[in-house]
Amino acid sequence: MRQVLNVFAVLLLVTVLGGCGGGGGNEAIAATTTPTTNSASATPAVTTSSISLYRVFSPQSFWYQPIPANAPLNPNSAAYTQNLVDQIQTHYNNVNLNTTSYAASIYFVQTNGGAKDVTWVDGTPVYPVAKTVNVGFNDCQNKGWTDPNLIAQWQNVPIPVGAKPASGTDSEMSIYDLSTHTLWDFWVMSQTNGQWQACWGGRIQNTTQNAGMFPNPYGTTATGLPFIGGEISAEDLAKGQINHVMGISLVNAATWNVFSWPANRSDGYNPSNAPNQIPEGTRLRLDPSVNVDALNLTPVGRMIAKAAQTYGFVIWDKAGAVSLRMVNPNTYTLAGKPDPYPALFGGMASWQVLQNFPWNKMQFMPNNYGQPN
Repeated sequence: MRQVLNVFAVLLLVTVLGGCGGGGGNEAIAATTTPTTNSASATPAVTTSSISLYRVFSPQSFWYQPIPANAPLNPNSAAYTQNLVDQIQTHYNNVNLNTTSYAASIYFVQTNGGAKDVTWVDGTPVYPVAKTVNVGFNDCQNKGWTDPNLIAQWQNVPIPVGAKPASGTDSEMSIYDLSTHTLWDFWVMSQTNGQWQACWGGRIQNTTQNAGMFPNPYGTTATGLPFIGGEISAEDLAKGQINHVMGISLVNAATWNVFSWPANRSDGYNPSNAPNQIPEGTRLRLDPSVNVDALNLTPVGRMIAKAAQTYGFVIWDKAGAVSLRMVNPNTYTLAGKPDPYPALFGGMASWQVLQNFPWNKMQFMPNNYGQPN
């Protein structure tokens, strides 16, 4: 479990302003595997590559498994759906797509045999890293102790020069080394006098053999689920298709000791024992019988709705509003490209993109849905 409840009191205002800022451009997401210089003027050559760098876990990982249309539903599905709708209506009456704040920057790097300049794979930048660093521990929660296992995981981290965590109090950042198949997630990440430090996080080695979750108690989301699995990337939107489970954050969830696989912990809080609180880790999907093309959705909203029918969402965190995380534009701007989301969102604010989304047609899967025997 993340050791404290997330601080999201200003989430909506910050994310709306962040989502509207900057210029957009499809050049930030052009498909290419050709090395380019690290400058905004460089135009990478387009190829037919369809590789997604974000599929880093085992092919059997739940992140990549569609939900069959005839899958059984949770006996409490209808009540959970009403709970979700109530949360959305109570908190800003929309679902935000977090971009600059409360959405992790994800930096792909190559430490062995990589190019000297940024290269691009299907619209995703891969950064060269000349040296690694040891990330220090910042006791932002006043625990009064340091976990030696965590410190060991934070040795020799290949952080690109100029990397930035997300804005907002959570300051999330992820690093993925393509050379070693190693993932790092950091929470409350910062750099002071050249020294990187974080308050919590973790490392996953041999990701291609991993089911797609940090071991308890490591990782940055409240459930131990890594950002790289459930964030929506500019690459996804440029392709017009999201081929993975999406993470979703709720405002209220079942108490911390009630959760569903693939979560291995929770930061849920329900002191009044309110009924029908949804456990973190629960899977949910849009009713597959809904005709998404007939709905008055934005283009991105339609993509998310179709992915919600096929792969669904997993509840991975609490927040100040019901929200989804995009891959932070820092991931692209460090390579000299503009923030891709204003163009991909059609000039809409991040809180407008999911307008008219049929949240009342969601279906919840049984507890521990998909857990291996």
